[in-house]
Amino acid sequence: MKFKALAIALCVGLSAGVAQADPVNLTLSGGNPGGLWSLLGAGMDKAAKASNKDSVITYQATGGGFANIALLGANKTDLGMVHDAEVNLALSGQPPFKAPVKNMMAIGYMYNWAPMHFFLKKELAEKYNIDSLDDIATSKAPLTIGINRSGNITSNVAVFMLAQAGLTEETLTANGGSFVRAGANEQGDLMKDNRIDMATNGIFIRHSSFRAIDENVDVILLTVPDNVIAATNKEFGTSTYTIPAKSYSKQTADVKTMALGAMVVTTDKLPDAAAYELGKSFAKNIDEIRNVHKAMRQLNTEILVSQTVLPFHPGAERAYKEAGILK
Repeated sequence: MKFKALAIALCVGLSAGVAQADPVNLTLSGGNPGGLWSLLGAGMDKAAKASNKDSVITYQATGGGFANIALLGANKTDLGMVHDAEVNLALSGQPPFKAPVKNMMAIGYMYNWAPMHFFLKKELAEKYNIDSLDDIATSKAPLTIGINRSGNITSNVAVFMLAQAGLTEETLTANGGSFVRAGANEQGDLMKDNRIDMATNGIFIRHSSFRAIDENVDVILLTVPDNVIAATNKEFGTSTYTIPAKSYSKQTADVKTMALGAMVVTTDKLPDAAAYELGKSFAKNIDEIRNVHKAMRQLNTEILVSQTVLPFHPGAERAYKEAGILK
């Protein structure tokens, strides 16, 4: 009987030692209800549940990355989806932020392959001899250029890149052109209806909005000078990216540009234990996140830990180091 009691005690002790950690119950602020970020939220919830069935990551639709940083800065959400470029602006207190946001910490990168595209109607490119972003200002072409709506980071990036290439709004106006604020899908319709001459945006290669432009309008993809890419990466904390040749019907060569990335961010208020469980779940169950959409197939653990704009939360950092994916 003594041996039996000892065996039971040992089994109980061993079971306690391998018991699941406490579940996480966190809110993730994302973007549009039906967009990619909402799918990523569902994938993160699945990854957390794969480690502990009682874990919950609740997705909260918001106005996007800028709004999420404001929520994080005020400690009104646990996690937020943000672009790396938005974080860079927040850290230095640049508009739309009135002061630096200093309480953010990274959980992980979700993607870093949303390159900036600059599509120009082929007839205008040939008429004014434009094949690069820096040709526009000197060409004196009176272009109507679509840029995303205010509050969308791709709008900030497009305006900055054009300015670095010599095309400020003042120069464009002097040439007889103008900027038109419109979302990704709207720009395709505007080009098709001859209401804009050029479309700019930073989304995945062959995104539906880009396919619509390529299939319905005779356009070329402009090249981007190296100095513009370098200045943009320095300003926004983004990275250089190459759009492979033949991604679009008139694209015969690779086009080097820069790409936006999206990351999951938290604050220094998140307990280490919760950040540790998140990091461990994401690293171990990354397929749950990767499988939410075909655009996410490139995601792997190397990319997950590759962001450089923020320090990792100590809990997540410990989990990644234990998994051997972070030095």
